[in-house]
Amino acid sequence: QVQLVESGGGLVQPGGSLNLSCAVSGSIIRIYPMAWYRQAPGKQRELVATIYSAGSTSYGDAVKGRFTISKDNAKNTMYLQMNMLKPEDTAVYYCNRLGQYGYWDWGLGSQVTVSS
Repeated sequence: QVQLVESGGGLVQPGGSLNLSCAVSGSIIRIYPMAWYRQAPGKQRELVATIYSAGSTSYGDAVKGRFTISKDNAKNTMYLQMNMLKPEDTAVYYCNRLGQYGYWDWGLGSQVTVSS
């Protein structure tokens, strides 16, 4: 069973930056498109950013130009660099493969809070 462990969240002021990490058990992130998702209180989980097997990326409109997704296949780790953070980015952030391939069991996520 694949295990996902997110880390790197915290409290940051508007305009600040955070870098999230997602450690994935097994050498599989090179195979599947991987993604970051987030869920804010009272809202549905939404897709934030995707990185495909060959390294191409796509972003949701809300984060385009501010967030950067990347991965290190050798370390089985994916990252999300978040810059120019806004209060509306406050959410629990999760990693998983792209939904069309079927989700693995979700990890605990990493809380990101943007507040002054």
